[in-house]
Formats: sequence, structure tokens, C-alpha cells
Amino acid sequence: MKTLILLALLEVAWASDEKVVGGYECPRHSAPYQASLSDGYFHFCGGSLISSQWVVSAAHCYKSRIQVRLGEHSHSSNEGSEQFIDSAKIIKHPNYNDNTLDNDIMLIKLSRPAALNSYVQTVALPSRCPVADEGCMVSGWGNTITSGTAMPDRLQCLRQPIIDDRICKNAYPHLMTENMLCSGFMHGGASSCQGDSGGPLVCGGQLQGVVSWGYKCAMADHPSVYARVCRYNSWIQGVMNSN
Repeated sequence: MKTLILLALLEVAWASDEKVVGGYECPRHSAPYQASLSDGYFHFCGGSLISSQWVVSAAHCYKSRIQVRLGEHSHSSNEGSEQFIDSAKIIKHPNYNDNTLDNDIMLIKLSRPAALNSYVQTVALPSRCPVADEGCMVSGWGNTITSGTAMPDRLQCLRQPIIDDRICKNAYPHLMTENMLCSGFMHGGASSCQGDSGGPLVCGGQLQGVVSWGYKCAMADHPSVYARVCRYNSWIQGVMNSN
């Protein structure tokens, strides 16, 4: 039953494709850790640069070949700040569950190190877990409307708080695990959405969440759900050290 409920949610929600609803165009290169995952032609998910050669994204964004685009603001313009780097390794969490989206996190090793500069920077892994009401920012090129599809050309941002775990579990009975967290607004009106998947939720300069799933977009009483990055520090470091 749990799996059936989640799959029903995801049919009307996000899969590997989310976007920011109710946000604003990010100031150019204000999220220099933001990555765009592409099949070589089209953006399909977001990611976060955590070292010169590693990107964190969502496991449900997995493809056998990924081109990582860094330093990008507008998908349609060549701004001279972009770096397009192919993946060398793509590693999903070994306990990722495609039905429940538990452990929805993935690491991408770049085929060459990114050149760090004012347009491309890393974001810190969390030194602690987030707390309720803490202010955060989500960003991405995902859908910007709640009904239909409107994918933005330019990177969108939204500032939003962490939601108390008890409220989150009440919003999604039997669907939340300890590896997930909610962030957004219980009254609706703004959230990450299709196309934002895998992208960053940054709180106090630390990567606390990876965009994972939700019920539709920006709906009241149904906030966005993120992989809780603080639970994966050891796994991330272990993968990076051994690859």
C-alpha cells in the first residue's frame, strides 16, 4: 500500500524533472555550486558541486551518461562562464529504493576537474543536520507553474524554511523516512517542482537537501521533500576517497 500511494503521488508530482514555482530569477551566478545535468542536449535534473570533481544529485536522476553543466545561468545564451564536463562515474546510493525514493542521492565524478572561479564554486557538505524554521534556498531550472509546464530559461531561486519533521510526516503519512526532510510553505504557493530534481537546498552555506519528490507543486499542506544530506556525509566521503 505504501508503494502504491507513493507511485500515485509521483504520477501527479515529480519524477526526474522539477522546477521552482513562486520564486524569482537568481542574481546571475549567485548559486555558483548549481549544476545542470544534461543528456548532451536538454536539461533534465539539477545537482550541486561539492568538490572540483564531484557533483551530488538525486538517484532518481540516474542516466548511464550525463553531461554536467557548470557556471550556467541561461540555457539559451552562451555567457562565456559555462563549463561542460562529461561524467566519468555515476554512483547511486546502494540502498536507493526506486519505489519509495528512500536514499534518493547519487554522486557523479567528472571526467576532469572543474575550474573553480567566480562563476563556479563548491558548496560545503553539512556539519550538522538542519533545524525547523531554518532559512534555506532552493534553486533550479524546473517548472514554474502549478498547472501545465513552463520551463524557465534562467536559473530560478526560492528562499524557504525547513519544516518540522512532525508536520512533514503528517503531510505525507507513511511515506517519510528518516532520510528525508521537508522544506517550503504549508500554505502553498511556492516550491520546487518538476525539473528541479537533484538540485540543492542550501541552508547557512551548507548543502542540507537534494530535491527529491512532492505532491504536485506548491500545493497547500504538501511541501517539497528532500534527501537529508547530513545522513550521507560518511557515504559521500567514502565514495570520493575510493574513486
